[in-house]
Amino acid sequence: MLTSPEPKGLIPFTAESLELIENHVAKKCNEEHEEDLKPSPYLEAGKELPFTYGTLPQGMVSEPLEDMDPYYYVKRNTFIVLNRSRVIFRFNAISIFCTLSPFSSLRRVAIKVLVNPLFRLLILISVLTDSMLMSMNNPPEWILTVQNTLLGIYTFEILVKVIARGVWAGSFSFLGDLWNWLDFSVTLFELITKFSSLNFLPLVKTVRTLRILKIIPLNQGLLSVVATLAQCLKKLLGAIVLTLFFLTVFSLLGMGLFMGNLKHKCLHWPQENKNETLHNRTGIQYYISERTNFYYLEGERSALLCGNATDAGQCPEGYVCVKEGSNPDDGFTSFDNFGWALLALFRLMTQDYPELLYHQILYASGKIYMIFFVVISFWFAFYMASLFLGILIMTYEKEKQRTSEKPRDTEPKFQQTMKEQEEGNEAAEMKTTEIEMKKRSPTSMNTTLDILEETTLRQKGEPEISRKKCPLCWQKFTKTCCIWDCCPCWIKLSKLADGIIAQPFADLFIVICIILNICFLALEHFPMSEEIMYFLTIGNLVFIGIYTIEMILKIIAMHPYGYFQVTWNILDSIIVFFGLTEIFLAGIEEITVFILFPLRFIKLGKYGPPFENLVRILGNTLMALKDLVLLLFLFVYFSAVFGMNLFGQSYKDCVCHIDEDCQLPRWHMSDFFHAYMNVFRILCGEWIETLWDCMKVAGQSWCIPFYIMVILIGNLLVLYLFVALVSSFSLYDATIPKVNKEAKNFQLAMARIKKGVNHVLLKILCTKRTIPTEAEDQMHDTSVKENVSGHTLSELSDSQTFLRYREKSSGTEKTPATESESQSLIASPTVSETVPIASGESDIENLDNKETQNKSGIGDSKEKMKQSSSSECSTVDIAISEEEEMVYEHEKPKLRKHGYERKSSPGQVSRESRNGNIWKNIRKTCCKIVENNWFKCFIGMVTLLSTGTLALEDIYIDQRKTIKILLEYADMIFAYIFILEMLLKWVAYGFKAYFSNGWYKLDFMVVIVFCLSLIGKTREDLTPLTSIKFLRALRVLSQFERMKVVLIALIKTTLPTFSVFLVCLMTWLLFSIMGVHLFAGKFYECIDPTSGERFPIFEVMNQSQCENLVFNESMPWENANLNFDNVGNGFLSLFQVATFNGWISIMYSAIDSVGVDMQPNYEHNLYMYNYFVVFVIFGLFLPLSMLIGVIISNFNKQKIKQGGSNIFITVKQKKQYRALKKLLYEDSQKPAPRPINKFQGFIFDLVTHRVFNVIIIVLICFQATTIMIQNDEQSIQMETALYWMQVIFVMLFTLECILKLIAFRCHYFTNVWNVHDFMVVIFSITGLLLPLTVGQYLVPPSLVQLILLSRVIHILHPGKGPKVFHDLMLPLILSLPALLNISLLIFLVMFIYAIFGMYNFAYVKKEAGINDVSNFETFGSSMLCLFQVTIFSGWDGMLNAIFNSQWSDCDPDKINPGTQVKGDCGSPTVGIFYFVSYILISWLIIVNMYIMLIMEFLSIPFKKKNRTLSEDDFKKFFQVWNRFDPDRTQYIDSSKLSDFAAALDPPLFMAKPNKGQLVAMDLPMAAGDRIHCLDILLAFTKRVMGKDERVEKILSEIESGFMLANPFKITYEPITTTLKRKQEAVSATIIQRAYKSYRLRQNDKNTSDIPIIDDDRDDPASKGARSDKIEEKTSIQTQI
Repeated sequence: MLTSPEPKGLIPFTAESLELIENHVAKKCNEEHEEDLKPSPYLEAGKELPFTYGTLPQGMVSEPLEDMDPYYYVKRNTFIVLNRSRVIFRFNAISIFCTLSPFSSLRRVAIKVLVNPLFRLLILISVLTDSMLMSMNNPPEWILTVQNTLLGIYTFEILVKVIARGVWAGSFSFLGDLWNWLDFSVTLFELITKFSSLNFLPLVKTVRTLRILKIIPLNQGLLSVVATLAQCLKKLLGAIVLTLFFLTVFSLLGMGLFMGNLKHKCLHWPQENKNETLHNRTGIQYYISERTNFYYLEGERSALLCGNATDAGQCPEGYVCVKEGSNPDDGFTSFDNFGWALLALFRLMTQDYPELLYHQILYASGKIYMIFFVVISFWFAFYMASLFLGILIMTYEKEKQRTSEKPRDTEPKFQQTMKEQEEGNEAAEMKTTEIEMKKRSPTSMNTTLDILEETTLRQKGEPEISRKKCPLCWQKFTKTCCIWDCCPCWIKLSKLADGIIAQPFADLFIVICIILNICFLALEHFPMSEEIMYFLTIGNLVFIGIYTIEMILKIIAMHPYGYFQVTWNILDSIIVFFGLTEIFLAGIEEITVFILFPLRFIKLGKYGPPFENLVRILGNTLMALKDLVLLLFLFVYFSAVFGMNLFGQSYKDCVCHIDEDCQLPRWHMSDFFHAYMNVFRILCGEWIETLWDCMKVAGQSWCIPFYIMVILIGNLLVLYLFVALVSSFSLYDATIPKVNKEAKNFQLAMARIKKGVNHVLLKILCTKRTIPTEAEDQMHDTSVKENVSGHTLSELSDSQTFLRYREKSSGTEKTPATESESQSLIASPTVSETVPIASGESDIENLDNKETQNKSGIGDSKEKMKQSSSSECSTVDIAISEEEEMVYEHEKPKLRKHGYERKSSPGQVSRESRNGNIWKNIRKTCCKIVENNWFKCFIGMVTLLSTGTLALEDIYIDQRKTIKILLEYADMIFAYIFILEMLLKWVAYGFKAYFSNGWYKLDFMVVIVFCLSLIGKTREDLTPLTSIKFLRALRVLSQFERMKVVLIALIKTTLPTFSVFLVCLMTWLLFSIMGVHLFAGKFYECIDPTSGERFPIFEVMNQSQCENLVFNESMPWENANLNFDNVGNGFLSLFQVATFNGWISIMYSAIDSVGVDMQPNYEHNLYMYNYFVVFVIFGLFLPLSMLIGVIISNFNKQKIKQGGSNIFITVKQKKQYRALKKLLYEDSQKPAPRPINKFQGFIFDLVTHRVFNVIIIVLICFQATTIMIQNDEQSIQMETALYWMQVIFVMLFTLECILKLIAFRCHYFTNVWNVHDFMVVIFSITGLLLPLTVGQYLVPPSLVQLILLSRVIHILHPGKGPKVFHDLMLPLILSLPALLNISLLIFLVMFIYAIFGMYNFAYVKKEAGINDVSNFETFGSSMLCLFQVTIFSGWDGMLNAIFNSQWSDCDPDKINPGTQVKGDCGSPTVGIFYFVSYILISWLIIVNMYIMLIMEFLSIPFKKKNRTLSEDDFKKFFQVWNRFDPDRTQYIDSSKLSDFAAALDPPLFMAKPNKGQLVAMDLPMAAGDRIHCLDILLAFTKRVMGKDERVEKILSEIESGFMLANPFKITYEPITTTLKRKQEAVSATIIQRAYKSYRLRQNDKNTSDIPIIDDDRDDPASKGARSDKIEEKTSIQTQI
């Protein structure tokens, strides 16, 4: 525990204090006490002195004082100095090196200067000024004078610090602070270059930027955040090392698979040179001109890649595939050596432009290698991100918990008294105001008091903020001028206004006006007619007038004093002010777009409690994280200035290396704004393209470290901020909103309207209902109300709670199956299949049937059970389910109506019973069929077949006539099978039970889809109906329990976020409306049809000039595909910006925009970048944090409802989960026994020794190193050396395998790791011998290397590799069942969308993102496209290709060979729906994957602390028990208990001596000192589990399981316990010893009474008796 400050007063630091410190240093006494001391976190340097030390006397300001923290005073030998702000400054008292005495006048003066707040303010202003000057690209001439002045200030600061603190005297000296090292280094370098003749100006500018970081030590909040992030880095060290390990492994794997492949290009080969032999010309530089000889696709800057594999890219006619030239992307993308391979893998991990690398590899190597990218993107990148987020969440929660713990000593009594006095003064002022208003305006008292109460409550709810009290004169002025009570007429007017604004329908009217106003804003578009423009203008004036009237009425009713006490009213007044300003100052677009639009949306949030709650949480969180936000902006600013000074001149000098016209690219660092946007783009995840440009102009040595620094540190800051926001929003509770008065009025108005509508509907419907039905419903409603009353709406919103009260109202109890059904939003099929007909005789029996019958003791329920019992041969009475009860209640009125309750004739009864039995037997037979496991398996297989056949219907289906005919017949067969299944279930369950199950509804919809698709094949005009066949795959959901569980969990975690999603949607609507006002009609441009590029501004300035160009035909005046011409297009553009796909082209169009019908100009509107920056922050980052935080909150709630288990796994998988948890504690693999043979024993000891394992790990690392040093252009000697090194490694690993086979014998193959090693050896030897038999060219040269590389996974082996790797891999292992379930759902979604894409986009023209690799022609290619979309990469290019729907872009009459389909145009509407819906669904699933894995990671420390027991532990317990109880009496003697506990296996094991622990367990004992087996097991289980909440549940499960396993348990009555028996034994011993002591005292007394006759004579008998007595007494005392 940290020591809390103890107020001991402030003591001046004198010579005696220094002498005491010196003596303490000399003696070095009391070391143990020093080790126990810890620094107080409330007396750290830089913090304010706590008020527990009283007021600071004037004479002690800036004077040396004795250190009040014992840790520093005793151990660090320091003293402190306080300034006027009570800030603590700590100094070293002992002089060591160049340190003056604390009583030196010079040092005292320096200390006074250093602690003065004005000195710190001077330094801060200097640093800020210097930072601003550094960002100037072309500074003025006078800046040199300012820089010299600032340099003098920095030098003076260093001198003051050196004198005040000393050069080196401890941790508080000048060199003891790393920030002083940085400051001293920069200043010294600047002084040296200042007076040096050498020109180091560029280097000086770069080094001076480090001074921006000087702001951090000048702010205590920034300093604490940096310290917290340093702690984060320490905890992230293991994850960083694991990431580097996997990056290295995948890089080596990439080198082995793709080395040199990206140089394969399509070379033009003339016909006359046919006979010339091709060879690799890679070594000949500039031998072939790439642009003239290689094949290039239109618009591509790199040559088309090709490969020799069958599924690789093929060259067009006239070209051949050769390995020639350089790698793509100017040689920066390759796997030719380890460095470039590592860069490519890091790029894949960060998901930056991955689709380009996918296409390059798939073109050059083949589509089969997509598995490589799927593993990296879906497993590696996903898991590493989850790991980093989990560690950051843990660190943040611990830091939050630490800061929230405030000791009681830090809250002094006098400070509390001051607060109470302030609160009392405020309350008195409020009371005075109320009395004053009562006197002046009694009519408006109610409204004003409500406002005052609301303001007071809001102030209490908000965090305490220190604020100055208003002067008394100002209070009198406000009370006099702001509380109006002029005359009785005014009071009546105020009363009238109060009556108007207090009406609920007034707030409803305002809400309707706000919504209409937003709709009017959203209606604006381009082009827009004058009538619509006039209509919208008039509407805007009307709404401004309504808002003005509302404000005036509230001011009249509440008085200005009460009106401006409410924050929402201040917002309304601002809206009115700027609205009127816009009217009178027309043409100021900035006021409309950036002020009025956001305020109107915020005004709507006043009537939505979720919005207010979210804003409150966001405000509180940002206030708490203000230092972190400031540090993030400071880092971005520093990175931009550093990059500008480091690379700015290089971009200007070497610009021709980037652009042929020697013009600066859009993304450069020549000025501050472009450098700032470049850093922002890097933080958004796009850095590889700008890195390529940077390496062209500045080289790799500077660019790569700078980019890595920005990526790592920037992402750490962004992720930590994101984690903090998510953690705050995870506390959001939508069920308990804080509702203001306006929102209450709005809800009341809506309730009245709803009540009126219901009343009208009831009046209409009541004419058709009978009186008994109304009475019955009224009684039922009354009972429900009685049961529901007393419970809140949040309780009743829970489905379980509501169903529980519904059960109570109906007087019945639900069966366990029905309860499980009610827990899910979609009914379980196993429940819906429990039907009234012979369900007890089905294969799926209810094991708890008898218990259910015993529990239902109500007569009505018993009656229903009798009616639902099965046929004559059935012996089972079935407890009906909820569905049967509904069917019974539904049939009951019919029975009454037809008179079935009256007595009938015997003939009629027999005839009815005979017909009923026939129908019952039919239903029973159908029920048996549909419940049969074989039938279910058959339906599942048919479902998979019907789904799989969809993948065969690609563009080549017309060429495969046989397959097409087979598929047509298969569709008919599948349809008939599903129709038959549906009919069987209708007969078995009935219509109501069937259609009350959501899964059966889904099956019914699939049957309808089958029927419609079959109908569509019969007629040509109904052919579009066949395109809905992709919905058939939805039936898979109802057939597999794993997908059901995931889907239900997703629904439960997502649906409650609707209100938050609506808030996020409104935010996007706001930005879309703003975009329409800023960019509508400005994205049009005049395109040169020959080059496809835009005309420059000096040739074409507007649309008219474009159309009047002197050419044969008019130039096209085209609009960008993604624009802001209306709100819909704005939404789509913002969606692409949010996914960072295609957002660069959108920003280019925005910053080039000039005006409506004006030709865009290069970076004409450069600062429109800020619109997108603000959107990324407030439209993406914050809403994303809100959504994920609320989803986590719902996830935790659902997890708690399920008892803390994973909500994405089934009941069966929970057993697998418990089995996997054993990896947390022990290795389940049993060690092999040591052989008896001496030689084998020696080998066994050798291979099991830790040194042997270390040698093998070192060999594995050396083998990996041999792959690292390879490159594509290595010499023949290098290849020979590497070959023989491979042979050596194979021999060594073979020797290891032989030694282990000798040592372990047959046990060798019981270990999975050994089997893997054995296979590696076999394949390695085969790989070495295979080229000698089949030829060198048929075997890949890297085959043996990659096989040997697979042994690198031994580093992850528990016990061999680092333990941190094992701990970090555990979350992935434990999450495998849930990840498998979620992956199945993702695959099903991808499958459905792939089939949909094949039906709609198979013939789209190949351009942009659709090419030979990524297209929708076949199922495999469609899955590749959807994989890219799943990771949010490259979907913008596919959508652009689908946008080609006009004659100028595509050919609708194009004949596609081999098919009857014409045209290659796309459908923009379908494409937008396709991609947007898929991205949202996949994002939702992936977010839940992240949450699940992160929560599993966070729960591992808890699981390690709370040990759990598995079934194997209990089996081992009973195995040991059988040895101690061979007669199976279920008892053992208490004397054997110690040996039994020592014989158990961990974790139940108790080592000797254990008698004391066993006695403390207080075990019950039967007659004969025997202890029962169950009592021992329960006690040992409780000892292992501890005080966990689940202990009682587990103990009850153990006891019930034992009773089931031992039904004939021997009953007994415990007569005592082990603790009582021990107490009895101790008591008996004490009594015996007391009695013996008494007897000894009596014997001694009797002996002393005998007279002694002769003292000198020795009597041997008496001596012997006396000695016997002494010995006896001694032995008794020894026993005692």
